[in-house]
Amino acid sequence: MTDDLPLRLSQDLEEAFPDVVSAYQHAVFTVALRMSAQPEDAADISAEAFLRAYTALRGYPPQRIGQLQLRPWLLTIVLNLLRNEARAASRRPAEVGLVAVSGVDDGREGPAEHAQRHDGQARLGGLLTGLAEPQRTAVVLRHVVGLPYAELAAVMGCPEGTAKSHVTRGLHRLRSMIPEETT
Repeated sequence: MTDDLPLRLSQDLEEAFPDVVSAYQHAVFTVALRMSAQPEDAADISAEAFLRAYTALRGYPPQRIGQLQLRPWLLTIVLNLLRNEARAASRRPAEVGLVAVSGVDDGREGPAEHAQRHDGQARLGGLLTGLAEPQRTAVVLRHVVGLPYAELAAVMGCPEGTAKSHVTRGLHRLRSMIPEETT
């Protein structure tokens, strides 16, 4: 289905774009989630990435659309949106949350329950935030999304050897951050 997608997009953008969303929504959301560590932000970033992709495709000539490597292109959009958001957030004053009213149960899962339920994912997410941005990006794209090194290098805009180096250093750093299990 995804092999002929650029060709179908170049022929009829309106009809083929929903297939782009369904084919790549998991990868786009996963990268946004692992890089932002906030599910709400990841959903917003994912939606914005597809909107920007659609807008860009409307301005591209059919020949260019037909030659696109869609997954690296979409993931590059996601990473650029995340960088822009981080830059904008650093310029804004910090938000102060409201104190929760104790004793009110709205039926939703609280942070403690959520952390317990998703302990492995939360632990990985926490460890990933400790990595430098290029290493975190490389590890997420390679081992969470499953990109081959060639696509990883294309998304990161660096040579393939550099992408491999970022993955190796990121994994080494992750291993050093995991406390030794006592038996």
